[in-house]
Amino acid sequence: MAEDVYLAVDLGASGGRVIAGLLDGGRLRLEEVHRFDNGAITAAGSLYWDVLALWRQIVAGLRAAGAKYGRRVKSVGVDTWGVDFALLGRGDVLLENPHSYRDPRAEGMLAKAFARLPREEIFQQTGLQFLQINTLFQLLALSEQNSPLLEMAESLLMMPDLFHWLLTGVKANEYTDATTTQFYNPVKRRWATGLLGQLGIPSHFLGEIVDPGTKLGPLTRAVADETGLSGVDVVLPGTHDTASAVMAVPARGEPSDKPNWCYISSGTWSLMGVELPAPVVTDKCLQLSFTNEGGVGHRTRLLKNITGLWLVQECRRIWALAGKSFGWDDLNRLAAAAPPLTSLVNPDDGCFLAPADMPSAIRESCRRTGQPVPADEGAVIRATIESLALRYRQVLAALEEMTGGRIETIHVVGGGTQNAQLCQATADACGRPVVAGPIEATAIGNVMMQAVAAGAVGSIAEAREVVRGSFPVVDYQPRGTADWAAAAERFAPLTAHAD
Repeated sequence: MAEDVYLAVDLGASGGRVIAGLLDGGRLRLEEVHRFDNGAITAAGSLYWDVLALWRQIVAGLRAAGAKYGRRVKSVGVDTWGVDFALLGRGDVLLENPHSYRDPRAEGMLAKAFARLPREEIFQQTGLQFLQINTLFQLLALSEQNSPLLEMAESLLMMPDLFHWLLTGVKANEYTDATTTQFYNPVKRRWATGLLGQLGIPSHFLGEIVDPGTKLGPLTRAVADETGLSGVDVVLPGTHDTASAVMAVPARGEPSDKPNWCYISSGTWSLMGVELPAPVVTDKCLQLSFTNEGGVGHRTRLLKNITGLWLVQECRRIWALAGKSFGWDDLNRLAAAAPPLTSLVNPDDGCFLAPADMPSAIRESCRRTGQPVPADEGAVIRATIESLALRYRQVLAALEEMTGGRIETIHVVGGGTQNAQLCQATADACGRPVVAGPIEATAIGNVMMQAVAAGAVGSIAEAREVVRGSFPVVDYQPRGTADWAAAAERFAPLTAHAD
């Protein structure tokens, strides 16, 4: 029998793919159908996403999939990063290009919000980590600017919601991405419209919240004709890419109040957390600056957002502009040759959010904190990798403190699994085994949610069994933990005010 095909449109901040998941009984394999670049564009002092260019590429990818797989395609779903959104006005007119979360407009908005409402009250209503990139503070920036867009808007669609609407003509707000906004109440399971009102932000443009696995509808006639995918449904995955990535973690067992494993979804960002049956909206969670985001199957992802390989990616970009084009293997080799545990930085320091020159920012941070300044590219990368691992160590301890159990295994999924140096450093710093893989976790989770919705896979637990049987993983055992314990003592002051 021919394999059933499920299409995942997986959009990231630097690129996107249309990936086909081919499912045959208990095994899944992936085929990349189309790959394209993405990136925020600066115009008139603002940073935007070019959504029409992205839409053109999505259609091109679906057209290629239609030509290759034909009637074997069962459904398609889109996942993207969180927090960013589009506003539609009367007649479903796109009111402006969506802004990137790195746009400077939200600077200073946390202080303005706290001047109106105590942070404790905002947290009690949302359970979310305070980051200026969150949708709440982007909307507050529009309110502070007296932007007419807020009154003109009739629909707010998160980025994956926007593309699902373009595919189907149906507007809906998917649950996992809605939980990244900081105006969703995870306890009451609805929009925190009262919170928005207290901050002077309207809420009339918020729509119905729908769950992962929902069949949104068939492709519109126009899209079906253009792509050759007649009769294909759009099925919502966990549209926040981390929700899809966590679904693909090859762990066993149902969610527990005291989980024995945690995950790191490793890429531009590192999302580190545990899967729980219910949100943790406590004073301790607020104090430690953790976040409660929605997962598939009404689960909660208690996690911390950590600046991840963004630092390495930006260093590589800056060096390329200077004529030094390093491959990833080149950087790993240079870093391995540098002295270990010499200089450390706080990856979540605001100076690393969007610096003009990342290597200079890293060196300046070391200089400012009285440490040796990295002398060359290898030392810069080594400082970054080891700092990330030490940050994971801190987050692991906090997760155990909040859940009251011991985490035995760290699962790393996503593109960062290909960085063996970071995976080994994570095992060493945390003193726990690391299981790295699968690499394409987000696309896998997207596909498997569609398969569960279709009845081809019986449950999320069964989906993880398919993942375990279909994709390789690499195990890393901890070593040299005494050196890392000493480094952790030096690292702690750098992050004393990070949370």
